[in-house]
Amino acid sequence: MIRDTSNQDAVMAAPKGQATKRRLIIAAIAVAVLAGGWSVLRTWRSSDHSVNATRLRIAEVGRGTLIRDAAVNGRIVAAVSPTLYAPSLATVELKVHAGDTVKKGDVLAVLESPDLADALKKEQAAYAQIEADVARQRILARKQKLLAERDSDTAEIERVSAQRTLERYDAVANEGAVAKIEYQKAKDAVNSAVIRAHHAKEAATLENDNVALELESKIKQLDQQRSTLSNAQRRVDELTVRAPVDGFIGTLSVTNRSVVPANTPLMTLVDLSRLEVELEVPETYVSDIGLGMNAEVNYGTGTTTGKLSALSPEVVKNQVLARVRFNGEQPAGLRQNQRVTSRLLIDEKPNTLMVSRGPFVESEGGRYAYVVRDGIAIRTPIKLGATSVSAVEILGGLKQGDKIVIAGTETFENAERVSINQ
Repeated sequence: MIRDTSNQDAVMAAPKGQATKRRLIIAAIAVAVLAGGWSVLRTWRSSDHSVNATRLRIAEVGRGTLIRDAAVNGRIVAAVSPTLYAPSLATVELKVHAGDTVKKGDVLAVLESPDLADALKKEQAAYAQIEADVARQRILARKQKLLAERDSDTAEIERVSAQRTLERYDAVANEGAVAKIEYQKAKDAVNSAVIRAHHAKEAATLENDNVALELESKIKQLDQQRSTLSNAQRRVDELTVRAPVDGFIGTLSVTNRSVVPANTPLMTLVDLSRLEVELEVPETYVSDIGLGMNAEVNYGTGTTTGKLSALSPEVVKNQVLARVRFNGEQPAGLRQNQRVTSRLLIDEKPNTLMVSRGPFVESEGGRYAYVVRDGIAIRTPIKLGATSVSAVEILGGLKQGDKIVIAGTETFENAERVSINQ
């Protein structure tokens, strides 16, 4: 009977040198562990903080084309959006409702103003009266001209008659048939007739000038009254409010059959065929933008381009209003006051040393950045240049290939060296 296998076991001696090899392996492992620990300890002692890498964003400095741009918000507005006003005190009768589509020339409202209607009738009556005066003056002018011509012709006939009498006396004067005194009277009669004929002719000329001047004065009064009547007629015509452009009724500012004073806004007409983008540009970009600058407009369902067409001269709540006009035809389906985003393309700089933009640009005014070397983020002075929505230009302190922390440095507390744990 076999109780166990102990009688079958044999003790074997270890090979020579194996114990020494084992001790060397153990020693090598211990040295490696100590070296790693010392490295970690030295790194930890040389840094002020330790941060996990998952909480940071690290980007590499490189070269490329920097497009300076500005992302701003805006809304779609009508380039033509006239507001119609009441020309005088009147009662309003609306012919449209808010949202109605209208064509140019359509009647939008009719105003009732008894005062303007009475004023028009008075001007019409005054015009008719002056027109009759002009016609009467024309007749009087012809009459006075005829009378003046008659007097001139009569004086001329008397002159001719006196001249003939004198010629008869001259024919018989040498024969002594005519007394000398009669001959002298005949000569005086001729001279007198000549003078009267001359004055009659001059008087006729003056009378013609006088009646012509009076007629011209009456005609000028008629022209003046015609202008006054035209103005009164225009004011009455303005009581019928018509659409100046094609579009739709945006807002109604009054109710139907209400009495409104002069210059009261009645309604706003929106022309959707001519839309523009009104941008709210932060005042920090104002010095860099100008008229004619290109812009990209994102309106939700697509993107289009345009140019900066207007820039407000004033700053309101740290913003400046700007207008962008679409290039070519405007996109279909746009609505008044629709919110959009726009990208203003300020400048383009090729072969620029740059890095992705992040919160580090605003941190400490962009004067420092944390450069990552061997797991340590080192606070390094830098100099930034132009910025865009996605990148920033590096003017000094960094070189191509450097890696810097662009986000997550708010926990560094401005430490000079920060350890980054993987």
